[in-house]
Amino acid sequence: MSVSFTTDYSKQRAAIEESLERFTQPESGCPARLAEAIRYSTLTPGKRMRPLLVLLACEAVGGDWEAALPAACAVEFIHVYSLIHDDLPAMDNDELRRGKPTCHRQFDEATAILAGDSLQMLAFEVLCENLPEIRAFRCCRLLAKYAGRSHLVGGQADDLAAEGRFGESSDHRSADFLQQIHLRKTGGLIVASLQLGGVMGGASESEIETLGDYGRSIGLAFQIVDDCLDIESTPEKMGKMTRKDENHGKLTYPNLLGLAESKQLADELIEDAIRSVSVFKSQGQSLVELAKFVAERRS
Repeated sequence: MSVSFTTDYSKQRAAIEESLERFTQPESGCPARLAEAIRYSTLTPGKRMRPLLVLLACEAVGGDWEAALPAACAVEFIHVYSLIHDDLPAMDNDELRRGKPTCHRQFDEATAILAGDSLQMLAFEVLCENLPEIRAFRCCRLLAKYAGRSHLVGGQADDLAAEGRFGESSDHRSADFLQQIHLRKTGGLIVASLQLGGVMGGASESEIETLGDYGRSIGLAFQIVDDCLDIESTPEKMGKMTRKDENHGKLTYPNLLGLAESKQLADELIEDAIRSVSVFKSQGQSLVELAKFVAERRS
């Protein structure tokens, strides 16, 4: 993140890191190698954008962000699991994540799969054990929905289909199909983060829907910027391999629309996101700043 944004939210980010460390402590019955792989993948420094979104959304609706930390960690556990599995040879076959060897490279493929499986379950365990019953139920339902077959997982499946993994189809090379991939694969968990924050802050249903609108806009913008950076940036800046989308024949916004039009679309989405959270007035300023970060990020 930008220096100013990181400085402004250093307290929240530190609290997220401390909570992730605490919730991933090894426990009786968990094999040492599996515990090491879980912590290796989770505690490697990252942007922590999704858990931060939980906290900022909670504040935007008038809640106490510290009470939302279990929900923030649950989202990050789902995100990290998805990265571990996406990096596997059967999926994107990546060697570098957050500047370090991917989980299956550092350990082995089987351990990486099991680490991802464990993180899925840990997300729901943390919600159920650390939140009041009604809020735990609402958060579990939201997270299961957006991490499941119609959103995160379904988007990943369609992303693979767009590569021609399951047979060629002209329907898999269209702008509409690409938008649906990213609204689910990337945007789904971002929407979940914001709406979980809303639940933790006691938001009304209309406020939760507004947070979802904001999340869909910045989620799509984030992926478009990521697609552009895959072409323009370097592995050193990104902490992962670049130009892999082109090498894998992935459907991306730059190869469909071109770089200039892709960047323009991302800017329009950021403007939409900022307008949507204007209803929160000064309490939503942090969400405005985060939207601007998404547009300006370089890694």
